[in-house]
Amino acid sequence: MAERGVRVDHSTIYRWVQKYAPEMERRMRWQWRRPMSNSWRVDETYIKVRG
Repeated sequence: MAERGVRVDHSTIYRWVQKYAPEMERRMRWQWRRPMSNSWRVDETYIKVRG
């Protein structure tokens, strides 16, 4: 939004997520039901922090 010159408060984004996320999940759930393949992988990243 900042690239377009529109100022938006973080609470506005939070309210948008609370309102529209359930609807987006409901519409995409049909894709999640059927597996695309028989295998899947999880990408993991480990970062060592020395203090």
